[in-house]
Amino acid sequence: MDTEVLTRAERAVPSSDNPLWWRSAVIYQVYVRSFADGNGDGTGDLAGVRARLGYLKDLGVDALWFNPWYPSPLADGGYDVQDYRDIDPRFGTLEEAELLIQEALALGIRTIIDVVPNHISDQHPWFQAALAAGPGSPERERFWFHPGKGENGDEIPTHWVSSFQGETWTRTTNPDGTPGEWYLHMFTPEQPDLNWNHPDVRREHEEILRFWFDRGVAGVRIDSAALLIKDPELPEVGEKQGPGQHPTEDRDELHDVYRSWREIADSYPGTRVLVGEIWVPDIVRFTNYLRPDEMHTAFNFDFLARPWGAASFRESITATLEAHAPVGAPSTWVLSNHDVTRPVTRYGREDSAFAFLKKRFGVPTDPELGLRRARAAALLVAALPGSLYIYQGDELGLPEVEDLPLELIEDPMHFRSGGTDPGRDGCRVPLPWTGDHAPFGFSPDTTSTWLPQPEGWSDLTVAAQEADPASTLNLYRDLLRLRRELPELGDGPLQWWDDAVSAAAEPGATHGGSEVLAFRRGDRFACVVNTGEVPVALPPGAAVLLSSCPLDAGLLPGNAAAWLRLEPAASLSDPSRNTTTNTEQSAPRG
Repeated sequence: MDTEVLTRAERAVPSSDNPLWWRSAVIYQVYVRSFADGNGDGTGDLAGVRARLGYLKDLGVDALWFNPWYPSPLADGGYDVQDYRDIDPRFGTLEEAELLIQEALALGIRTIIDVVPNHISDQHPWFQAALAAGPGSPERERFWFHPGKGENGDEIPTHWVSSFQGETWTRTTNPDGTPGEWYLHMFTPEQPDLNWNHPDVRREHEEILRFWFDRGVAGVRIDSAALLIKDPELPEVGEKQGPGQHPTEDRDELHDVYRSWREIADSYPGTRVLVGEIWVPDIVRFTNYLRPDEMHTAFNFDFLARPWGAASFRESITATLEAHAPVGAPSTWVLSNHDVTRPVTRYGREDSAFAFLKKRFGVPTDPELGLRRARAAALLVAALPGSLYIYQGDELGLPEVEDLPLELIEDPMHFRSGGTDPGRDGCRVPLPWTGDHAPFGFSPDTTSTWLPQPEGWSDLTVAAQEADPASTLNLYRDLLRLRRELPELGDGPLQWWDDAVSAAAEPGATHGGSEVLAFRRGDRFACVVNTGEVPVALPPGAAVLLSSCPLDAGLLPGNAAAWLRLEPAASLSDPSRNTTTNTEQSAPRG
């Protein structure tokens, strides 16, 4: 394969004009398979994305994060990578990817790609070579092969639990049909874990970074970033105690890997960023990955998983900002992604928190309440310090599709749970673009999409929402425009505005203030979120810049949010105000 589609001289590179772009960036997540179908086969592709770049420009995003677009058997939605130096033919070609990167840059939009360093596909040449080479071979040293325990090796090497539930070891079969060695897979059997103690593994991934940075990519999102290193002694979980002693998670040796990656990223112009997917409950150990010589940012899953409510949100925001401050890293804010139940559905439930192990069929939701809360949450996260991630379709207020035919579900989380977990396909349904019936402009009218869209989505299409000034799409466009225009927003300090909360409670209400979250960004901007049911009065003299729903006789309704422009007389004057900052250096916008 010719990997030099465009010459170095032909490739534009991300601008160096704003080296701190990532600290305030709005990053839109593109799940290619479900974004837009350019060739009419029912599956999203790069041609579809290229045709819709104008939509993304109009939305107001700074960068696109693409889920894995590499060749893959799709045992786990593309997170089983077969070849990092090519594009899955279902999505297009390497030439199209390079052109997309260049065309997006011409519109001022950077590209971030996904890498999956913990594992590869079982169809990857390395693993196929390891199976063919047999026990004790150098090819098998790149993975975690083990002869097994017991007299005949019939017992699994460890009882580690898969991230997708179930066992983490699968036994091979020798050429003569007898049972062979076991291999480790922390996800599905089709995703064998790599041995990051092997120099080939480290060298290969460093070369992968250079391959894509050479093609103008502005950053990489690192999947399962805290899982790469395993304890070579293979102890059971809990046998060794103390920080960094878990056999498969958050081991101290990981930081050497990301320091070497940071050196590579820093060697390129235009600030190429490393973004970690890090599920680490200890907030101090989480932020260790964000020290100046490691990753630039990491996903904030704590806020995403929180239930609806002022106290819960404030606790998460405060803890996040305080933890990031010592390492000088900006926070990231996200309401959902390709793995998580969509906010419109989640926030309409009695239990609005998110946890993978709680996902079940048939959990009731109030879609009207969920949409009100999702719109308010969009204003909240867009006003917080740091960068903002938007998962495709959230700007349309799409709900989770929870009635997919069982025979069409592809997600391994569903199958490995024995069918009790509905899986993640409900948030991966193709986007609706136009029209009054499926496939709503995603594909040609006569084409069946890879997952079916609900027939009731005609009011949620891009075309329908563009024509409605009060739509969720136009709310997102307005808030992103204001976020770019207002110098107070993006990276920088935040001040909780507790006296405004008490003053905002409706006269006669006994609990309004406790359900209100209010903070300032600078002296002239404030965000007020009413997570309760009782309408509240906004501070006197404040002008409403934007609200998630119309005010009710001048009051902010329940489950709503507003951005305010404050009069100079309302400027900060209380020296005891609670101030939280996540950085000592604000970034210029760009």
